[in-house]
Amino acid sequence: MVIAQAQWDALVAHAQDEAPNECCGYVRMTDGRVDEVFRAKNLRASPYGYEIDPQALLAANDLDDDGHGVAIYHSHPRSPAEPSQTDINLAFYPHWRYLIVSLAGEPDVRAWRIEEGNVSEEEIVVE
Repeated sequence: MVIAQAQWDALVAHAQDEAPNECCGYVRMTDGRVDEVFRAKNLRASPYGYEIDPQALLAANDLDDDGHGVAIYHSHPRSPAEPSQTDINLAFYPHWRYLIVSLAGEPDVRAWRIEEGNVSEEEIVVE
């Protein structure tokens, strides 16, 4: 996955703006390159989980239907950018990527594929 520095910064800024709660949103991609970052509302408003608002999820599904790549992102304000068991359980879109923004220490963004409980990391190239 390729992401521009400005988009990476936008993910981190969203996480910082919502801290201590988790943030969430989605990104539109073309051929593995992030085109745009969309903030969404975390309906849980919690430091321990997220629930992306239905309108944002519908918009992400529309992007998918239109042939774009989609990634859902959320933050871990106090833990590493690694999927929790809850994150794995809630990953209902096996062909989407899942980005996690960690604010534990230096900000970190990592990308994951989660398919039927199997988790694999994907490289992020920041340009």
